[in-house]
Amino acid sequence: MTDFYIPAYQDLAFRRTLLGDPETMSYNHAWGGTVSFEEEQWKEWYDHWIIHHEGKRFYRYVIDEHGSFAGEAAYHYDSENNMYLADIIIYAPFRNRSLGSEALELLSKAAAENGIEDLYDTIAADNPALSMFLRHGFKEVSRTDEVITVKRDLKKVR
Repeated sequence: MTDFYIPAYQDLAFRRTLLGDPETMSYNHAWGGTVSFEEEQWKEWYDHWIIHHEGKRFYRYVIDEHGSFAGEAAYHYDSENNMYLADIIIYAPFRNRSLGSEALELLSKAAAENGIEDLYDTIAADNPALSMFLRHGFKEVSRTDEVITVKRDLKKVR
């Protein structure tokens, strides 16, 4: 069973590995692929996402049934577009085990419990994860050649 874990500061090495792995981040090619997350960035990031989230950011590691770090799940308030955006990344060695689906459900429940009514995501048009979002109650609300925006009404999720 998939669960969430609030990472301790020293656990951020996993996030660096996750974001720096080309296979894991292949879905992110539209936004540049891998992401640098060097140790000098950790304190500011941790303070912003974990300590002082202000109810506008939620971040957890996805852990598998053995307690291994398997990915990350997050949402944050995008003030420019007035919406909460979801983010699910499953580390490539853990894919195809339903962890993404389980994490998306856990994230939706957490958002609903925190009073969020609608959760969105922007997904590269060629990202196979789109089907996962659609299976979990997200509906397509806009599409360009590059990006598809999906939305889930969370009012009945809990």
